[in-house]
Amino acid sequence: MDRRRFLLATSASALAATAPTLAAAGAAATPVARPRPTPQQLAWQRDELSMFVHFTINTFTDREWGEGDEDPWVFAPTDLDAGQWARAAKAGGFRSLILTAKHHDGFCLWPTATTEHCVRRSPWREGRGDVVREFADACRAEGLAIGFYLSPWDRHEPRYGSGRDYDDFYIAQLTELLTGYGPVHEVWFDGANGEGPNGKRQAYDWPRIHRTVRELQPQAIVFSDAGPDVRWIGNERGIAGHTCWSTVDPARVPQAGFDRPWGGDALQQGDPYGSAWRPGESDVSIRPGWFWHEAEDAKVRTPEQLLALYFASVGRNSKLLLNVPPTRAGRFHEADVAALAGFARLREATFGAGNRLAGARVRASGNVRRHAPERVLEADPDTFWSAPADARTAWIEFESAEEMEFDTLCLQEAIACGQHIANYRLERWLQGRWQPFAWGTTIGHKRLERFDPLRARRVRLTIEHAYDTPRLSAVGLYRSATAGRAE
Repeated sequence: MDRRRFLLATSASALAATAPTLAAAGAAATPVARPRPTPQQLAWQRDELSMFVHFTINTFTDREWGEGDEDPWVFAPTDLDAGQWARAAKAGGFRSLILTAKHHDGFCLWPTATTEHCVRRSPWREGRGDVVREFADACRAEGLAIGFYLSPWDRHEPRYGSGRDYDDFYIAQLTELLTGYGPVHEVWFDGANGEGPNGKRQAYDWPRIHRTVRELQPQAIVFSDAGPDVRWIGNERGIAGHTCWSTVDPARVPQAGFDRPWGGDALQQGDPYGSAWRPGESDVSIRPGWFWHEAEDAKVRTPEQLLALYFASVGRNSKLLLNVPPTRAGRFHEADVAALAGFARLREATFGAGNRLAGARVRASGNVRRHAPERVLEADPDTFWSAPADARTAWIEFESAEEMEFDTLCLQEAIACGQHIANYRLERWLQGRWQPFAWGTTIGHKRLERFDPLRARRVRLTIEHAYDTPRLSAVGLYRSATAGRAE
């Protein structure tokens, strides 16, 4: 899924934007009203896990990018089972799937009226099949939300690069997808842009594209580098920045495919002063490639590696979009299915065993009516502890009747009220004094950290700086079943 972007890696200067040394200046520049998520954005991030399904003519040509001149007759899955895709995703704990309805080669997985370069000209289902239909039906049968990726770059279509003519063609395809298959949860765009068969490049009409989604699927989340609802995290390794704000400055990445050198920092880090709420989505494949290749059957990521990616994406205030590509038969390979199931078991082994802080006595530096400190131990994500409204620092302390053993931290802000916390520190009471064992910058929807096993009866979380009132919906300590690293 190389989208030919040229974005720099995270820089020290971007990290410094939220360093404690800037706390005083940051407090003075706090805007009157900080951005908050829409109900759709909030639900999207709470889902945490989404699955990409890369499947097209490339699967049968053993390529990552098609040229656009492939014969539709080569698209010939022998045992396509979208139900198997959905069942494997659900067993892995995923809440939605996004299908590559059209990749850069221009081959459409539905019988579109816009081109003959589609499944109608393939031998599959004797030319009467519709992968998009089977995909949508299978997802809904398992209670999973659906999404579509429709490549703006089309290496087959002669009108690509013609301006308005190609815009009309693309909008017609988008309209078919958004009106023919029921409610759509996410519409996924990238900035892929290259020459078409006529040797020209297209300037995409993003305002019209976004307007079409809003008109036809008003509840759908729109993804692209620049949003407007959620943003790309800046790499295809599935790893968010250690500092990751859900807020952004729209001017720094104004449209999909924007490739200025400083654009990557804006995507990785976000901006604590940003005027728009656009949380990050971290995309990565379960294999080295985005499409299935037989030579990669022994290179599927292990459950431990997937868990490490979960910590480095969801655990850094992002959402994980994991690609799992079907084989030429039209099914997920058994190695991929096994890895997904193992990934779910590892999460359950760590977090399913329960929060070690459960039952602890809780006190805090400040209490607000209806938002008492004990709220952070409740399962409801909409309940939270709040420091006093004018507080920009705060602490919350836990004391257990018995000594706890733990090696995993989970923190969650009440992001329905915005993201404000810039720095935090964890300490345990040991030998008559507080001793730090974990610290970090942003929290957002979720912050996960792992460290060597520790024991303690008393633990204190200190919010060293926040740009507005600190509010926490969850504080958890867990004992993991395994260890692993994403990078």
